[in-house]
Amino acid sequence: MKKVISTFPNRDAAEKAVAELRQKGFDKDISIVARDDDRQKNQFTTMNDNNLTTGTTTGGVLGGLAGLAVGAGALAIPGIGPLIAAGPIAGLLSGAAAGGIAGGLVDYGIPQDRSKYYEEKVKQGSILVTVQADDNRINDAADTLRRHGAQDVETH
Repeated sequence: MKKVISTFPNRDAAEKAVAELRQKGFDKDISIVARDDDRQKNQFTTMNDNNLTTGTTTGGVLGGLAGLAVGAGALAIPGIGPLIAAGPIAGLLSGAAAGGIAGGLVDYGIPQDRSKYYEEKVKQGSILVTVQADDNRINDAADTLRRHGAQDVETH
């Protein structure tokens, strides 16, 4: 499986891209990572979405975005702070908390130098969206991300 990795400067663009990817059948292959600044301020919203475990707590600003991917959860990574992570990458990030986002991305198959770059983008407030797909669908995923304003789109 290949992976497309990208960043979005705002939640609305990321939500639209993820919604279209879901319509195309990429549901379980989408991962999202974003800072949860609301959690840092102790402002919580509970999401009750069919794609989330009932009672999962996510920040109000990113709650709708996290609801678009499977298995969303909140975690804290030293040096970065509270995050929302959803999809296949969520487990890798929680297991690699000491290695930060970059460590989780390396475990996910992204080269270390690029993983550090994407970690810095999330620190700066960008929303990271990745999609796993086979060779036949990877270009469709990348094109969908680009069409909705994704930046730094790369295939690995």
